[in-house]
Amino acid sequence: MARPSWSGRRRPDPQPRRPLPHFGFGRRPAAVALIRTQALRHGYRTGGELVWALDGVSLGVERGEFVAVMGPSGSGKSTLMNLIGCLDTPSQGGYWLDGIDVTGLARRALATIRNRKLGFVFQSFSLLPRTTALENVELPLLYSRVPAAERRRRCLALLDEVGLAHRIRHTPAELSGGQQQRVAIARALVNDPMVLLADEPTGALDTQTGRDIMAILQRLRRERGLTVVLVTHDAEIAAYADRVVTFRDGRVVSDECRCPDPCPPGASADHVGS
Repeated sequence: MARPSWSGRRRPDPQPRRPLPHFGFGRRPAAVALIRTQALRHGYRTGGELVWALDGVSLGVERGEFVAVMGPSGSGKSTLMNLIGCLDTPSQGGYWLDGIDVTGLARRALATIRNRKLGFVFQSFSLLPRTTALENVELPLLYSRVPAAERRRRCLALLDEVGLAHRIRHTPAELSGGQQQRVAIARALVNDPMVLLADEPTGALDTQTGRDIMAILQRLRRERGLTVVLVTHDAEIAAYADRVVTFRDGRVVSDECRCPDPCPPGASADHVGS
């Protein structure tokens, strides 16, 4: 009898892979909070001691809310932003985005969520220096393999929305700080995300330019039905939000709703508990 080409021992069954979550763009039932964390903790070791940058935060954000997260340096607000943005994974606790449990997902799945459901705006703009405004906005669509004609159509429309239709061929060095941040906002929205995450978006701008940027975010949020989560240390900037969540020592110490109308049904129960 012919000898088998392998050792004759039973090969182990392949490890089952966790399936990728459904990334369709259909909305969930309104009762499901768009963002929900439960007893979320994130720690790191320094000098042999475990420090909790985020310590047991339970938080809910409804669709269409504009939430400002405030707190002093080291309070945990940027850590929360990184976890919500799927840029990092929690040490403990749970996180659900649009009904999907993203805790423990593989890097590929997290990258897909970031590309399809989240848009990011940073204090430093994070634009590619040698590419034009149009090319910077186009970048996320290249990863999504959107055809060239559709890429150009979307990018031109968004640059027009933020008032830069006349600057599409300019590189970041040829744009003011406020104009660079407008390009960054257009890039964040080009994939039509559900959530816009803005980390100190006015921190590198003068007061009036910062107000202009916040007015753009308010308008785009209203017109597009965006959910906005913004990190800031500036109370004047936080005043643009409907709700202000304040952190200290990795915990939520206050959660103030400033909505002109009553909060959405169930929102008060989901807002906070740490």
